[in-house]
Amino acid sequence: MTTGLAVACRRVVHIYRAEAGDVVALAGVDLSIGPGEMLALVGPSGSGKSTLVALLAGLMRPSAGLVNIGTYDMGKLSDKEISRLRGTQIGVVVQNATRNLLPYVSLRRNIMLAQRRAARTKGVKLDDPDRVLDLVGLGGQGNAAVDTLPPGARQRAALAVGIAAGPGLLLVDEPTSQLDTGGRDEVVHALETVNAERGTTIVVVTHDGDVGARLGRAVTIRDGRVGAEGRDGQDFAVVAGDGTVQLPPQVLERFPEGTLFTVVQSDDEVSLRAYVQTPAH
Repeated sequence: MTTGLAVACRRVVHIYRAEAGDVVALAGVDLSIGPGEMLALVGPSGSGKSTLVALLAGLMRPSAGLVNIGTYDMGKLSDKEISRLRGTQIGVVVQNATRNLLPYVSLRRNIMLAQRRAARTKGVKLDDPDRVLDLVGLGGQGNAAVDTLPPGARQRAALAVGIAAGPGLLLVDEPTSQLDTGGRDEVVHALETVNAERGTTIVVVTHDGDVGARLGRAVTIRDGRVGAEGRDGQDFAVVAGDGTVQLPPQVLERFPEGTLFTVVQSDDEVSLRAYVQTPAH
């Protein structure tokens, strides 16, 4: 039985070095995800979503801050240790289903290949490939070739490869971006099934607000920070570790950068009031 891994990010910063100048992709992300929780990372292109997932997967190291997966501090692990985690405890499904699959072998063989490292790990018990396919709604299709599948089924096959080793954390980048509504719903249902039956912690990068709503918790990444969080259809502002709160875009449109506010606090309410300076006579 898979046990979900907790995720904790504390003031995570990531900077891309370039000749034209450094680019700050993440500017102090604070995020906690409980074991077995499903979460969507939403936000515009270039906001830092994929960078954050790459850090969680150990594909990159943070420039500053802490990234913890279960009991592991990802910044302190060697490349070999991180590679072992990705083959056993962290499943990664990159954008575009075919990048996760070998088109010239069967679905069953794809899953067996994804299980190789875990199969050599002492104490790990793996599901039969056909059982893995059952979890994502592809039961009975183990002999099918990847290139014979429709787009939605191909994406679910990519999910099957991602969960083949029984990871406690599954990271999925844009699994529904090229699918119609029916294919999208099939993929989300497969994620829900994996979460319900295995307890896997699942993090999904998506532009689709409907996918975020289905997963129950959606965190918006904006300008490299956590901008807002949605739970059960309600949106919330989030206080970051440094005490900052990002205002919603519609508020920023009305009150530009540099606007002064007074803060009014009561027992259970905080209000911001724009300061309007009286012109001198």
